[in-house]
Amino acid sequence: MAIVVTFDPSPSAGRPKSQRATFFNRHELSQLLSLYSTRVARGEWRDYALDHQQGQAIFSVFRHTMESPRFSIVKAVSQGGKKQEYAVFAGKRRLSRSSNLSDALRIFDKELVVIG
Repeated sequence: MAIVVTFDPSPSAGRPKSQRATFFNRHELSQLLSLYSTRVARGEWRDYALDHQQGQAIFSVFRHTMESPRFSIVKAVSQGGKKQEYAVFAGKRRLSRSSNLSDALRIFDKELVVIG
């Protein structure tokens, strides 16, 4: 016997804004993938992952697929959903923070090397 399962295309429908998943928009993804492709061309990065959690979207980059992320770029949305903040992490250490993704990514204009 077949089981019919309905698919709700908007899983956040009906949830309060504070419980909705956060995503990168098209412009943000364009900025992130542009940075990523530049670093891949230099041979510094080889893989990336996108994670979406309650109130956060995370773009992580890896040197090797099986390692922990070299850097994580986080978009965090406040409880009310009106204030956005971007941060760049190397492990648990925060390297930059800004209300604008472009400003947060300026940390990569410098030559960053992760030791350890």
